[in-house]
Amino acid sequence: MDRAVALLAAALLLAGLAGCGGSGAEPGAPKGATVVLDFTPNAVHSGIYAAQAEGFYKDAGIDLQVQAPGESTDAPKLLAAGRADFAILDITDLGIAAEKGLELVGLMPIVQRPLAAILARKDGPVKRPRDLDGHTIGVTGLPSDAAVVDSEVRADGGNPAGVDEITIGFNAVASLAAGKVDAATGFWNAEAVEAERQGIPLRVFKVDEFGAPPYPELVLTTTRKELEAEPELVEGMVEATRRGYAFTESHPQKALDDLLAADKGLERADQAAQLKVLLPALRPTPFNESVLREWSAWASSHGLLPEPLEVRSAFDLAGAGG
Repeated sequence: MDRAVALLAAALLLAGLAGCGGSGAEPGAPKGATVVLDFTPNAVHSGIYAAQAEGFYKDAGIDLQVQAPGESTDAPKLLAAGRADFAILDITDLGIAAEKGLELVGLMPIVQRPLAAILARKDGPVKRPRDLDGHTIGVTGLPSDAAVVDSEVRADGGNPAGVDEITIGFNAVASLAAGKVDAATGFWNAEAVEAERQGIPLRVFKVDEFGAPPYPELVLTTTRKELEAEPELVEGMVEATRRGYAFTESHPQKALDDLLAADKGLERADQAAQLKVLLPALRPTPFNESVLREWSAWASSHGLLPEPLEVRSAFDLAGAGG
């Protein structure tokens, strides 16, 4: 009889422990969260992978899962549906989502300046953006490319209407190498680096040097609901991510090791070259409200947004991200 009572007491004790916290998680256990990247893992995400490998997310009480986007991934919709806690979004995608009524909030910049650029061969006729008037430029077909071309040519005193835009998809380097176009749109941290590694001499005209403000290209984002319901989680995510990018700035080779360890398919030489040019733009500083307002006006004037965005509602300027 004593044995039966003892077994019953032990069972009741275990049941009580399992019920603590409601979720079955041990008190103080890290909180699970997911972040969806904007693109396949690469050097621009080095601070996130460094924060994960160095234990910064765990220090903040977060068990973070990093999810690369699939072909059908729509990160804003995943956030709005509660299927992801955070996402890295292009700032224009964040603005479009806000215009569509999705209550998303930018928390912190991931990269501090635009990555878009016009790339032209050094041995070609395009010496500066206004020279594109009367020449060909390869574009992906995305609206952002037209905005970049219009901004750069107009800011340099040329006529955007005289530019012959040819849709080449995401084949800027190959098209430039083959001489199919006089210039192409691309990213100075990706296609421009790839072309240089292939020995293709380029002129690189960055969009914030010709008409655009120095806006943050990529932004860590969550939903308004998550921000209000889980302030500690959001604050911890922002702080740990900032630590990761500060670590990348001071220890770039170790951060590169962390990135490559997380994705064995990446080539060290490629990512090292990208990280080298990116480092000055990866500083983990907060948003600049005046720059965001300039970006909003620029994006609207070039057709990327239907009207200027209310930046104080779309970005967390005073809270965890500001």
